[in-house]
Amino acid sequence: MEETSMQSFETWNTWAQYIAFGLAGVSILIFLGHLIKLTATSDSKSKYDYINRSEISVLMTCSVLLIVAGAFYSNSFIYELGILWLFVRIFVTISMGLIFGVIIQNLLKFYYPFYIEKRLKKLRYKPRVSPKTGKPMKLLSEEEEDVYLDEGMQAEENIFSIDYDVWVDEETGYTKIEKYAGHLHALQCPECNYQTFRVAREEILKAPSPAAEGELMKHYECGYCGYKAKKTFKIAMLEAQKAGSTAAV
Repeated sequence: MEETSMQSFETWNTWAQYIAFGLAGVSILIFLGHLIKLTATSDSKSKYDYINRSEISVLMTCSVLLIVAGAFYSNSFIYELGILWLFVRIFVTISMGLIFGVIIQNLLKFYYPFYIEKRLKKLRYKPRVSPKTGKPMKLLSEEEEDVYLDEGMQAEENIFSIDYDVWVDEETGYTKIEKYAGHLHALQCPECNYQTFRVAREEILKAPSPAAEGELMKHYECGYCGYKAKKTFKIAMLEAQKAGSTAAV
């Protein structure tokens, strides 16, 4: 029986290391793929969009794979262990994995964005090169760029849902317009398709109670074409008061 147990641990140790190395390899490949994508993307706006959209999720995926790989590897050197200590080891491994996961998640969520913001700002204002002349283009000011934006685009900028950068080749007149997210959230209007559709007001149709959900109606209006719409949403039930919480003393 003891020999069989030793053989079982040896088999586990071997496969645990295989899994650990495999997961670590996948993590490295994903990260290398990310770096290759960044290197191969020469257009500053495309690189800006890719970093803004994918970098944090890629790093989080790689981190999770490495944490799981570390968990398997750290438990691949078991030679003799009782049932109680086996459960203790599993509990400690899961706990440490969750702790590392939370730490990395917080770093990527609250601190890493400051680093990304600096890179994105550098990419956004990096001089664009005209495909006509091969020379740097001029970034227009907010006042100058309105000539190149239609009314819908100007409306998007006026409500700060979208921000446009206009680059012009002064020699040939070639123009490049780049679109960036603004400071305030707005939806795409189903009528004119500009991102100028926002909540104008909210109306409570039915107040929630401990026994039933409430109902909220949001009134939307497009800041450009004036299109209006409304949609109802459920409001969660109020938490019932605990028994005796309001009892007289």
